[in-house]
Amino acid sequence: MNRRPARSSTDPAEQPATYGEVFGVAEFRWLWLAQLGSVIGDQLARVALAVLVFDRTGSAGLSAVTYALTFLPDIVGGPLLSGLADRYPRRRVMIWCDVARALLLAAMAIPGTSLWILCVLLVAVQLLASPFQSARAALLPSILSGDRFVLATSVTNITGQAAQLAGFVTGGTLVAAFGAERALLVDAGTFALSVVLLKLGVKERPLPESATKRPGWWASVSAGAKLVWTDRRLRYLVALACMAGFYVSVEGLAAPYAAAVNAGPIAVGVLLAANPAGQMVGMLLLTRAAPARRLRLMGPLAIGSCAPLIGCFSEPGLWVTAALWMISGLCASYQLAANADFVLNVPDAQRGQAFGLARTALIVSQGIGVLAAGAAADRWSPPLVVATTGVIGVLVAAGAAYGYAGAIRRSA
Repeated sequence: MNRRPARSSTDPAEQPATYGEVFGVAEFRWLWLAQLGSVIGDQLARVALAVLVFDRTGSAGLSAVTYALTFLPDIVGGPLLSGLADRYPRRRVMIWCDVARALLLAAMAIPGTSLWILCVLLVAVQLLASPFQSARAALLPSILSGDRFVLATSVTNITGQAAQLAGFVTGGTLVAAFGAERALLVDAGTFALSVVLLKLGVKERPLPESATKRPGWWASVSAGAKLVWTDRRLRYLVALACMAGFYVSVEGLAAPYAAAVNAGPIAVGVLLAANPAGQMVGMLLLTRAAPARRLRLMGPLAIGSCAPLIGCFSEPGLWVTAALWMISGLCASYQLAANADFVLNVPDAQRGQAFGLARTALIVSQGIGVLAAGAAADRWSPPLVVATTGVIGVLVAAGAAYGYAGAIRRSA
């Protein structure tokens, strides 16, 4: 009987790339360092201005409002400004965004500047984050292809989370040591350093030929939205990404949940760290799987990102809850595969706009999830709300996973 020859285990298409191969590309190393500076800079600005407002007004409420204000521009900048990465060379967009942010932060550091002016300048700084990140996401597949791009995406995601934590810690330390105004000057320096890194290490690439026609601004936004909505694969990838609105929403309940299980203030930090820590470990593990296997695992992992939350129904203690939330984070690592698959399936000429729209949908889903969970926890116990969120999330994830699998079968 004839036997079908086995697929070679050394088939490049089935072999996962290594982080050594990713960091072996000099251009990626420069781009990665520039991203590190920009993300740390974003967090420094938030912390420094929040402290500055509190010092001047003595109002915790105004300080909190100022901090919350830094997240609103992402919702506007995603759909409206991300298209700049498809209209102009992407390296150039990143450089000018960071030049502008360095100048704006230097202006914010001028002593005695009105609080209203400071808030307006901060909104402008945060608005520029959307075209910068969209340009970086659209540029990355031109630097690294195949599975190396997927691993580069995981490096980007892990770096983003680690740099945010570093920015918070560094921001508080700098403000305590030098004052808010000088900390803002240091912040401006992080963006200036990003500009230098981009100029020295990243090549200028022309736009795709189809993007040089430069359609009008509204036409670009509409075309990006139409592409994501009408492409079944992209639509369900966005739906899978927005599952974060379920498993991230429970972080907004960390304080009341800790009180419900008779745990102290330290427990709040433990619960808040559980999911992000799980995600970082999960991404490192997921990148060891073969590329095709990662796509097959997306649906089950999306369901798994919500399923552990159901265990909170029995009001387990702090450490069991933290373990459940960490398992949720481990499964949430599917976002890495979803992100990479989305970018690779969008035409190069529309990557910036489409990425910005998907990122906005993700942010909005998280905001709605946190607000809904918080409102529900005013009526019902936090463990019950977390468990209910898990049940609803499992059902929604199953539907999104089924739709994505159908899209894959149609395109096969």
